[in-house]
Amino acid sequence: MVMRRVWLVRHGETEWSKSGQHTGRTDIALTPRGEQQAKALGRYLAGHKFVLVLTSPMGRAQETCRLAGLGDGAEVTEDLHEWNYGIYEGITTKAVREKQPDWTIWTTPIPEGETVEQVGVRARRLIERVERVAGDVALFAHGHILRVLGACWMGLAPIYGRNLGLHTATISVLGYERETRVIEVWNQPPPMDG
Repeated sequence: MVMRRVWLVRHGETEWSKSGQHTGRTDIALTPRGEQQAKALGRYLAGHKFVLVLTSPMGRAQETCRLAGLGDGAEVTEDLHEWNYGIYEGITTKAVREKQPDWTIWTTPIPEGETVEQVGVRARRLIERVERVAGDVALFAHGHILRVLGACWMGLAPIYGRNLGLHTATISVLGYERETRVIEVWNQPPPMDG
């Protein structure tokens, strides 16, 4: 078995991530702070060799990848797209709960969007792909897809991504303890100085 680490990098801050609006398929740019965060991610990742770098098609993920210094060799994959939030796109959980008090993205049907199981299919496809690579992989993407990926990596159902909080501009590392898949690091922000 080839041991590898999968580095999950959530994009830097956007106006919608700051306000808590669900941002799936809307292409929102990084804020100036988000750009600074992406550069800090680059300093943290500097010198690390990745045999494969994948990024979401969305500009915020691709720009984070570029500012982190890994954009030249990155490949765009639809499998890293954020959850399709359907009618909840651009709306905060608080606003939805004013009409549906028990609403959660994890358990409520998403009209015109994806189910958590559909997001899980993409996550498992990504895992199959990175398991064929001999070396470390970096994935630049979004909060919910990366949370689902973390759950699926551990062999859990996609819904257990709800137990893995993830902030913008953080690094998480998936790896192994012997042959067992584990989370080595989760939700780690890079130092912002320097």
